[in-house]
Amino acid sequence: MSGISKPFYVGNFRHALDAKNRLTIPAKWRFAGDENEVYLALPNASGYVMVLPPAEVEKLYQKISAMPYSDAEAQELQHKLFGLAHQFGCDKQGRINIPEILLRHAGITKEAVLVGTMNKFGLWSPERWASMDPVANGDNFGDLMKRFGI
Repeated sequence: MSGISKPFYVGNFRHALDAKNRLTIPAKWRFAGDENEVYLALPNASGYVMVLPPAEVEKLYQKISAMPYSDAEAQELQHKLFGLAHQFGCDKQGRINIPEILLRHAGITKEAVLVGTMNKFGLWSPERWASMDPVANGDNFGDLMKRFGI
């Protein structure tokens, strides 16, 4: 067996934004052809930017496509969420460009913490991530594992 064939995102990494608001994606999260793939960045209600890789973008696309045009509530939600979303690919150096509106939403100014959640990743301000960091907060990893059924 050759291992896992799907990209997955684990760990956390702290990176500085450059003068053009570009952020480098960790090398272990980059894949051949990323510059041609579509990623999607969305504001998350918890105060960070959620980044969906191509496989998750496709799943979301299918869900959104199934919503009827006559469903006014669904259409309103789509406008609100996707009006703030940003699609991108990685450049040859593995950088992504994050729009100012998403950086403000997440409170990101000079640095960001990239946090993997297996099938996607989040962009957090260092201050907001510090309040969530399971190590810094002394979370019980046994309880966390039980919640996942591990």
